[in-house]
Amino acid sequence: MRWNKFRLKTTSEAEDLVIYALSEAGIEGVEVEDKVPLSQSDLDRMFVDIMPAGGPDDGVAYLSFYLDADKDPGPVLERVRQELDKIASFTDLGECSIESSQTEDVDWMNNWKKYFKQFYVDDMLIIPSWEEVKSEDKDRLILHIDPGSAFGTGMHETTQLCLKQVKAHIQPGMQVLDIGTGSGILSIAALKLGAAHAEATDLDPGAVGAVADNLEANALGEETLTLHIGNLIDDEQLQADIGTGKYDMVLANILAEVLIPMAPAAAAAMKEGGVLIMSGILEGKENLVAQALEKEGLRVTDIGAQGEWRSVTAVKPMPAAE
Repeated sequence: MRWNKFRLKTTSEAEDLVIYALSEAGIEGVEVEDKVPLSQSDLDRMFVDIMPAGGPDDGVAYLSFYLDADKDPGPVLERVRQELDKIASFTDLGECSIESSQTEDVDWMNNWKKYFKQFYVDDMLIIPSWEEVKSEDKDRLILHIDPGSAFGTGMHETTQLCLKQVKAHIQPGMQVLDIGTGSGILSIAALKLGAAHAEATDLDPGAVGAVADNLEANALGEETLTLHIGNLIDDEQLQADIGTGKYDMVLANILAEVLIPMAPAAAAAMKEGGVLIMSGILEGKENLVAQALEKEGLRVTDIGAQGEWRSVTAVKPMPAAE
C-alpha cells in the first residue's frame, strides 16, 4: 500500500499541542523529528544504543503523518488547518508549513511496535501482547496494552502521573469516568484495581477498537466499560449520556488548553467526595488548571510532577453538616 507523507514544520515547544490538533483532525499516528535532548528515561525506554549527532536544540520540530495515496487528502488537510488555526490564537506554531511526498510501499502502521517494550510504573507492569510476562513479575499489577498507532502506550510522563494518582485514590466499587480514554489504559488500571465500572469518552472513533482489544487482553468483559464518542466540553447529548453527580473518580489526561474548558463538565460529573485527576499539563500551567477547578468548587489536594509535566488532583467537597 502506498502512502502520501505530510511533513509539518512547527516549534519543539508546540509539539504536543500540534499533535493534539492532528488527532482532532483524525490523524492516526505522528512521527516526531526534533533536536530536543533525550533524558535518561527516554533512552532507557527507546533502547537507543548510539545517539545521533543532531546538534543543539534549534527549537524546530517536524511532525509527519501519512494518508492513503488512493484517497483525496484535501478534506483531511482542511480539517488539519482548521484545528491548527484554533490553537494558533494562543500558541506560537512557528512556520506551520506542510510539505508532501509519496512513500514506498511500507507497513508504517505497524512500525511503532519496534519501539514499544514493557516497562514499569511503580509496581505496575505495562506490557504489549507480543511480550511474555517474566516469572518475577507475576505478582505485579499487569496491564496488557496494545495502543495501535493512534493512542498512548503509558510511556509518557502524563499517563504515568495519572496511573500513580489512580493507584493512590482508587477504592473497590468505584464508578470511574475517563475523558479522552485513547487506548483505555487509565480505565483498565482503575478496573483492575477494583473499580466497578468505567464510562469513557474519546473524540476518535478509532478508540472503539483499541479499547475493546485492550479490555479483552486484560480479561475484562466488555460490560465493564462503556465508551462514548464525542466532546464532553460542548456536546450536550454526550453530557446527558454521561450524567451528573455519578462518578467517584474522573480522569482526564489531555492538555491544559483542553482541561481548562473541560473543568465545568468534569466537576459536574463528580459525586460529592469524588476525586478528579487531570494530567497533560506543561510546567507553568498547573496553576491555571487548579484555578479553573477551584472556580467549579473543587479543592486541589495535589500537584504532581514528572519531567516537564504536571498533574492536578482535586476533590469535590462533601456538604457541610447541618
